[in-house]
Amino acid sequence: MRKEIDITVDSSQTAVDALAAASGLPKQRIKDAMAKGACWWTQKGKQVRLRKAKRDLKPGTRIQLFYDDQVLSLKPEPPTLVDNLGRYSVWYKPHGLLSQGSQWGDHCSLLRMVEVELNKPCFLVHRLDADAAGLMLVAHDGQAAGALSQLFSGRSMTKIYRATVKGWLNADDLRIDDALDGKESVSRITTLQRHEEAGSTLVRVAIETGRKHQIRRHLAGIGHPIIGDKLYGQADPSGLQLEAVYLAFDCPLFKRRKAFGQTL
Repeated sequence: MRKEIDITVDSSQTAVDALAAASGLPKQRIKDAMAKGACWWTQKGKQVRLRKAKRDLKPGTRIQLFYDDQVLSLKPEPPTLVDNLGRYSVWYKPHGLLSQGSQWGDHCSLLRMVEVELNKPCFLVHRLDADAAGLMLVAHDGQAAGALSQLFSGRSMTKIYRATVKGWLNADDLRIDDALDGKESVSRITTLQRHEEAGSTLVRVAIETGRKHQIRRHLAGIGHPIIGDKLYGQADPSGLQLEAVYLAFDCPLFKRRKAFGQTL
């Protein structure tokens, strides 16, 4: 079931009562959806998630519920804390976990899970495809988020991935610089291991830029799509075989070199 409810209340009542009357959904389902980030309202001129079911609403208050029982029933594997440095933390995001939520909820996102785990505000620094796994930074204040984001946009972040691709690929720091969406894009590929029986190759990928689906598109472009890439290759029961394994940078907050993971 998928419903979009958009109402402006005409009398003082709780959020759950207003949504139950407008949607016909049981209150328990609405409470669950609200807790999972599927309800929105305007607060101080900004649209934010409303999680408190018993919130008293004044006449004229507008609230929205984006209810999708399939989304709300998802239970992805939780992330693993790699290091907590106070102003930011480092996590291993498993396959299937979103970087951030959508209007339909955020319980399946790294940001929300970290927020609940650490009881701290969380800010997105960079993204990793939901189907991919690997290391991610999460900032815990706006200044830290801005400083860390600059490392990614300014190409000051060393980013290394591991991928298993279709076919036998022999590469030794192969540079792929095909532009993506009209923008410069650079990936460097090195063969780690050939899987003879499976007809696949394990490769190391270092990227100098961070375009959308850059690694997936570059590898597919040379005839070696990543195993399990349903967008640029073929779906596979094993899922997308792409993992972010190493991040290194000169930390602008602590003024020292930081490195996480393995360089392969």
